[in-house]
Amino acid sequence: MKKISLYTFALLTGLLIILSGCIKYSLSGASTNAKSIQVDPFYNNTELAAANFGQTFTNRVKDYFQQNSSLQVVPTNGELQIDGTIVTYATAPIAPQASTGTGTATTPNYGAQTRLTIAVKVNYVDSADPKNNFKDRNFSFYADFDNTQGDFFSLQEGLEKKILDQIMIDIFNATIATW
Repeated sequence: MKKISLYTFALLTGLLIILSGCIKYSLSGASTNAKSIQVDPFYNNTELAAANFGQTFTNRVKDYFQQNSSLQVVPTNGELQIDGTIVTYATAPIAPQASTGTGTATTPNYGAQTRLTIAVKVNYVDSADPKNNFKDRNFSFYADFDNTQGDFFSLQEGLEKKILDQIMIDIFNATIATW
């Protein structure tokens, strides 16, 4: 009985050693042999976003890759390169409400909620594995808020954070994750 369990243990240990050289795994899901990523500026090509939103987005991309991979962010000659343009930063009313009252006491139609949508076009270059490259891939997400919560400007920072968190995950997954 001891020979069988010892034999099984040795076989499984040997199998794990062999497989560990073949399988690449990380807790973040990042699967690349690259050591560096170059994040070039994302340009803000919208009218509604703050003037510094492109720089804010660029910094978020750098931070996300540094925190969720072993890649080093470099200013030039990165093995991986990413850049893009913010193409949509828009609000739109949703969940319309009918007007109420009559005469001078009528309240007009309005949206009970508003949706903020942010979209970016991303270019990605993997110098070691060009089949992973893409150009002008769209990533977008949105967040809704009740108009009774306050004006847009008082909610803007929280909405942007929620949207950008999801966009960062999507970009990461499309570039170096193996999910």
